[in-house]
Amino acid sequence: MNLKNINNIYFIGIGGIGMSALARYFKANKKLVVGYDKTPTEITDALMGLGIDVHFDDAVENIPVAFLKPEDTLVVYTPAIPKSHYELNYFKNNQFRVLKRSQVLGLITENTFCLAVAGTHGKTTTSSILGHLLYECDVEVTAFLGGVTENYNSNLILNGSKVSVVEADEFDRSFLTLSPNLACITSMDADHLDIYGEAEALKESFVEFTKRIKPKGKLFVKNGLPVKGITYGIEDDSDYSVQNIKIENGTYVFDVKTPKTVLENIQFNLPGRHNLSNALIALAMAVEYGCPYQQLANALASFKGVKRRFTYHIKTNDLVFIDDYAHHPEEINAVHQAVREMYPDKQVLAIFQPHLFSRTLDFADEFAKSLSQFDEVILLDIYPARELPIEGVTSDWLMGKVDNKNKQLVSKESLLDKVLKSKAQIILTIGAGDIGEEVQKIKKGLSVAS
Repeated sequence: MNLKNINNIYFIGIGGIGMSALARYFKANKKLVVGYDKTPTEITDALMGLGIDVHFDDAVENIPVAFLKPEDTLVVYTPAIPKSHYELNYFKNNQFRVLKRSQVLGLITENTFCLAVAGTHGKTTTSSILGHLLYECDVEVTAFLGGVTENYNSNLILNGSKVSVVEADEFDRSFLTLSPNLACITSMDADHLDIYGEAEALKESFVEFTKRIKPKGKLFVKNGLPVKGITYGIEDDSDYSVQNIKIENGTYVFDVKTPKTVLENIQFNLPGRHNLSNALIALAMAVEYGCPYQQLANALASFKGVKRRFTYHIKTNDLVFIDDYAHHPEEINAVHQAVREMYPDKQVLAIFQPHLFSRTLDFADEFAKSLSQFDEVILLDIYPARELPIEGVTSDWLMGKVDNKNKQLVSKESLLDKVLKSKAQIILTIGAGDIGEEVQKIKKGLSVAS
């Protein structure tokens, strides 16, 4: 399919973070873009601000007349859309070209020099850093991101079309539609077992992804993963390795050993060893692409982060409020490590909203262990996303497994009151559901109280 010959792009689930990046891309390329989503959000507001029409009622009558011509319309949907969706079924039953988001991403990037970031954790931050590095090195790059970068206030970095940066998403095996020139795998921890059934099937899918790399392409892997490639790691003997780590005024300062040289006194402002690892692999991929060392060092120092990835909302000597997207036990562990490293003597309250009944069931013991590390724990009800409830799988059940005397199950309605009563100096909101919508309420309440 030649996307240049299609004028109209219709999105079903346009408010998704990955879908909205594609919508922005097509709008920037002078296509007529409209779409449906279930509810208004900041993302849909931003799209409408760009002149993209978005509606929120699933009804065929809401499809504009211009989009009723199968020969001139491409329909893009997300797997999160239910199979009973009226608009989706109308398009499928009337000879329209209907593709998943990942398939469209594959079409866009197949004729570019593609850098793909895969892994069960770290994709969004790593690809955001990588897109920023290439942009600052004047590369003609388009980066499709799974989060909103602080530097660009967008999930799309647009500076040309020769090079593309994408997140290679393992969910629904979406990354098998890509054909990258350079790819990395950050992690292969068990996840999405509602799709894969077992961890071994997930690992096999990552192996299949490595076979998608173009001839003469390169694969980078976190040291220790069961896949062969150029290795990277922290304070180890990897091909690319971070060495001599120091913290100066809340900033990491370190050296990077590459296969050819040592880059000294690199600076990076995001806390946590997991973010150091993300920065390292982004740097390594940019080095292999051919970017100059000094420009890369300057660019890395200027990276501000990704919204809802260890995002500071209050940062004073007496009180810190951080919001993070972590929704897997290993991600919660990474947040905990970062907080303890930056604030070793402070009391920490973690407010967690589990995401998906199936993930909560699959990793209940691991979630309990990761949450038990904090000084106080507040649990919200499970965010169902695309799922129906599973009998017996509740936040109350999960809380029973948490080994922490300062734990409680709280409704959203009473959350702020509980937060204000806490003596913790560090407050975290954690989760991938709609907990992000509580952030401004908590920030305002804390600011007034202080």
